[in-house]
Amino acid sequence: MILEFLTSLFNNVIEMFQMGGILTYIITLIGVYGVLTSISKIRYLKAISKTDTTEIMEAVTISMERGGAIEALKTINQYKNPVSKIISEALKIGYKNKTEVEEGMEQVFIVELSKMTSGLNTLKTIVEIAPFLGLIGTVIGIWMTFKSLGITPDVTLMTEGIYMSLITTIAGLSVAIVVMPLHTYIKGLIDTEMDKIELANKMTNWGYAVVKIRVEERNISCALEALQEANGIVNTRQIPPNDGYGSNIQISFKPSMLEKSITNIILEKCDVKSEITESKLRQ
Repeated sequence: MILEFLTSLFNNVIEMFQMGGILTYIITLIGVYGVLTSISKIRYLKAISKTDTTEIMEAVTISMERGGAIEALKTINQYKNPVSKIISEALKIGYKNKTEVEEGMEQVFIVELSKMTSGLNTLKTIVEIAPFLGLIGTVIGIWMTFKSLGITPDVTLMTEGIYMSLITTIAGLSVAIVVMPLHTYIKGLIDTEMDKIELANKMTNWGYAVVKIRVEERNISCALEALQEANGIVNTRQIPPNDGYGSNIQISFKPSMLEKSITNIILEKCDVKSEITESKLRQ
């Protein structure tokens, strides 16, 4: 009995396509494209939202204590989602100045937002245009029916003509009814991811940072003087180079006030290169 029902349903669908004409095929193709696009987008958004922002920040905190910003960068590279990429940019404070870090985070945000929203306007267009295509098919079908009635007046012919013309409207509405909930669901997933990004921005608003650098012994005095004059630097002091990296200066600074990167501060004042060997950020 189920087989008979399915066979009958299949035959009815084929008959509707045959009677509905080319517009029915066009509407169906648009609907199939919309469903496939929706499935692809949902799979992508589900994949990037598997890891919670607090979990990533916990991993960052643990890595920061163990090996600083570089270790934290290595740790969060495994997540490969918009939140982790934005946090990665935020971890570069010290290596870059405040403005460069903010620009880097903004660029990542723009790229990731584009990936998340690509195809969304197409789905919206399908939802809006499918019923209109169906209506156009209906209007054309009714017009052709009345045109035929002018030549051969027949009530049966008129009934069949109206039935055929309504098929496109049914197809158009069906596509809109299927694609609209998918579009709404995808928008909800994007909004959730946007909330995570906003949370990541707040959680990476570092309040305090400690950096160790290495410069040539003969340039330590100049480097200390340059750092003491720079905006955002709270404290600098010379340290013994016995940490395994040859670090000889430790710097405490406020990330929100750092107008130049640490290495550029020394380069501009002393015309010498320096290397950041350790960087730890705290909220």
